[in-house]
Amino acid sequence: MNRRIAVLTHSTNPRGGVVHAMQLAEALCDMGEDVTLLAPALPGQTFFRIPRCDYRLIPAVPVSGTAAMVAQRIEEIADFLCNARYDIFHAQDPISANALDRLARPFLRTVHHLDDFADPRLAAWQDRGMRAAERLFCVSRIWGDRIAAITGRVTVLVGNGVDTPRFTPAPEAGDARLALPRGPLFLAMGGIEARKNSLSILRAFLSLQDQHPTARLLIAGGATLLDHGATRAAFDALCAGNAAVHRLGVIADEDMPALYRRVDAVVSPSVAEGFGLVAIEAMACGRPVIVSDIAPFNEHFRPHECLWADPTDVASIATAMAESLRPKIADRLQSSGPRTAARFTWRDVAAAHLPAYADVETLTHA
Repeated sequence: MNRRIAVLTHSTNPRGGVVHAMQLAEALCDMGEDVTLLAPALPGQTFFRIPRCDYRLIPAVPVSGTAAMVAQRIEEIADFLCNARYDIFHAQDPISANALDRLARPFLRTVHHLDDFADPRLAAWQDRGMRAAERLFCVSRIWGDRIAAITGRVTVLVGNGVDTPRFTPAPEAGDARLALPRGPLFLAMGGIEARKNSLSILRAFLSLQDQHPTARLLIAGGATLLDHGATRAAFDALCAGNAAVHRLGVIADEDMPALYRRVDAVVSPSVAEGFGLVAIEAMACGRPVIVSDIAPFNEHFRPHECLWADPTDVASIATAMAESLRPKIADRLQSSGPRTAARFTWRDVAAAHLPAYADVETLTHA
């Protein structure tokens, strides 16, 4: 009988960690594992797309305040799992990790990145969600090194993947259904957040407008459980109604490949990224990508595969944006992007988990 694996994630939103959890669960299923993907969901919510594996939605109720919401979600997940029978429990976030710790279940944990929480309760949950796990995975070396510095523990590097049959440069008939403005289009994914460097992206774009007056900045995504109100207020003030800045909100999952294909460049000079999933999705679609010349990006991308910027220097970001519109550079990156993305497969990500799964399964049944 196949072992039963529960992969838990903190929400149904199209965030990087949730995408990773779903793609991992699907890849494990494709390899013959018996996997269930679980996430808390408010009434009427479901995953951003229907998973190709078994899944369960954990009933959740709306709660005001981030810390109160996290405490509520921990209780909801723990209650839901109290009689669950799985051989492997794999948490993708501090919320589900704390729920499993409360149940005294041996579990594995993937750390996508660490946040600097001002609220001591959130910081404590984040720390406990790492220390209580039997095994730790991370998606890039920088976070493995930071986890080792904090906990003294070794992590398994699993990386990230991209669905290259889906994210492809080849245009499709439905691409035109997205209503996008004309002009050179720069796309920033992930909404408006400090760690996404949204203010510097906006400042870089504003400085570029004199040189490219028809250019447009598109901000997409942004579904999150955390409060980014201060950054959004500063963005609003700096933007001051600039008609060249378009907030698209959350994009339907089936439209994401078309969105990448229809922009001129993807701007992702993050200051704190787990891996950079958006970058490899955009590369797979043949789009030039601007990333920060820091880890994790310079861990897994080669110098010629993208455009690099100093995330602390607005002029550097603006220069990279201007470079992305030069035909020779754009053509080169459009050609090389799919080859770069092909290095990152979800099957390889799933396979990297199997030895640790076997170890924890043995421990659970000892």
